[in-house]
Amino acid sequence: MVKVTCKSRHLKAIKIGEIEAKWSANGQRILRYSMDFWHTELGLHKQVSAPEIYLLEIKVGELLERWDKLTDEHHRKSRLAASKEACEAMTIEAGSRLAAISKILEWTLSRNDRVDWEKLKDRSSYQGQMAYQVPKPSRKPIPEPILFEPTMSFWDTIFGRRSRKREQALALHLEDMERWRKQTNESVIAHNTRVDEWRQAKEKFEAECRAKRDEFLAAQAAANTQIDQLAQDVRSGDPRAVIEHANLVLDASDYGGMFEKSYELDYQPTPAKILQIEYELPSIEAMPTVKTVRFSPSTGEMKETHLSEKEQKANFDSACYQICLRTLHELFEADEHGNLEAILFNGFSTSVNRATGKDTRSCIMSVLVRRADFEAIDLSRVDPKACFKSLRGVSASSLAALAPIAPVMEMNKQDKRFIDAKEVIANIDTATNLAAMDWSDFEHLIRELFEREFASRGGEVKITQSSSDGGVDAVAFDPDPITGGKIVIQAKRYTRTVGVSAVRDLFGTMQHEGASRGILISTADYGPDAHQFASGKPISLFSGPHLLHLLQKHGYNAKIDLQAARKELSLRTN
Repeated sequence: MVKVTCKSRHLKAIKIGEIEAKWSANGQRILRYSMDFWHTELGLHKQVSAPEIYLLEIKVGELLERWDKLTDEHHRKSRLAASKEACEAMTIEAGSRLAAISKILEWTLSRNDRVDWEKLKDRSSYQGQMAYQVPKPSRKPIPEPILFEPTMSFWDTIFGRRSRKREQALALHLEDMERWRKQTNESVIAHNTRVDEWRQAKEKFEAECRAKRDEFLAAQAAANTQIDQLAQDVRSGDPRAVIEHANLVLDASDYGGMFEKSYELDYQPTPAKILQIEYELPSIEAMPTVKTVRFSPSTGEMKETHLSEKEQKANFDSACYQICLRTLHELFEADEHGNLEAILFNGFSTSVNRATGKDTRSCIMSVLVRRADFEAIDLSRVDPKACFKSLRGVSASSLAALAPIAPVMEMNKQDKRFIDAKEVIANIDTATNLAAMDWSDFEHLIRELFEREFASRGGEVKITQSSSDGGVDAVAFDPDPITGGKIVIQAKRYTRTVGVSAVRDLFGTMQHEGASRGILISTADYGPDAHQFASGKPISLFSGPHLLHLLQKHGYNAKIDLQAARKELSLRTN
């Protein structure tokens, strides 16, 4: 019997199976032709037989046509089932995204927001290779020749040839021994040479490994020491350390990718101990709107059901009020040393002005909260909007209207006075990893670099009292009457891709400062949204390679190793 597996309509070859011989009742011999078919996908089996080949071909054709129809129907039902499953999965995902909005505040109430300084430290052991993997050369001994007694015949005895044969055998053996000694000696010398070379390579390799390990441990210890120093500075209330600590707290606040966090911080240590925040709230256009996804069998399309406009506005309002309360809670809870007596939260939203088609950024909510007032609230039981209003927060009746409001207090950016310059650029070399520099040194490096760039035109560059999180890091004054003016420079010592929010911040700072141009310098690359936002605006984006090229232009060489910087700065690698 010939077995044929049918998988598709394209099977056209017909092969004759075994000829079966049967006998009729009257004793006549009858011949029949048969074939077996298996459909592996549908799990079908059919034996087709006929007394004539042409009849067998007809039956096989009918069978394949019938099975093709069954296969098509099976595929159609499979596609429908897969599409329904995909829609169900997308509906579940959409529901999870909408549910996450209502849990923004709840997320922080179930965790400790204090900075665990020990977890920030790098306690990993050195993973580099230490042992030399090349095996020590070995020498295979050359077998020593064996003296074989010559074969003696009867005639050797008769004619006295026995002693001569022994002498010849012994002479040949002595020759073999001499060759063996020579070959063995040469082999030993060559082996010793290989062993010496192996030992030298092993010692060199292990010395390099120890040097790399010591370099790793030294860098690790230095980074951990910086963390200890930062913790000590926070305890002592150093303003820069307080701001850096607040950055760590807010960076650890996980919104599950709901929106891209962006904020600017400042701190007034005396007399009020106020931490000031300008927080970039999510845009209403970026909020999730899909409720369900359904599959239409008639058209084969997936159809989405969206929230109503009223529901979208309600979700936006809820998210913004929760973000405000969550931020306040995280910062107050993490402040173990009493550095914060009050927090100013000014929430900004950037959206498209439907009248002009341009991006518009405005403050839509503002609140100044004292610690004692905030700690008296049970956040697990409040209505976020009502709580915000009870804290004398200012906002329009609907945040979704994006109505600009006057903040209860302006973030005191004028306090960022120009500070004395510090020489940094002369100390860098090819071993300097710019992405791992102290952020203050990195800002001074950028100032010096652009001083050299603008020197030929009589320009001046001044660095500002930075808070390590953005704002105006440096201001260049270019006297050129055509291309010059006030230029805002921001330095971002980042180890991750720079998002669009950083470019938006720069553009907002330019407008606030009345600058003619903005320059954003980062040790990392920029995302496509960042480039798209900067397109057509007087903004220049300098990535890591651009920065290295500009340094080389002025006679300085350094490197940017983002992965090494993440380890050195005790940041998580994904």
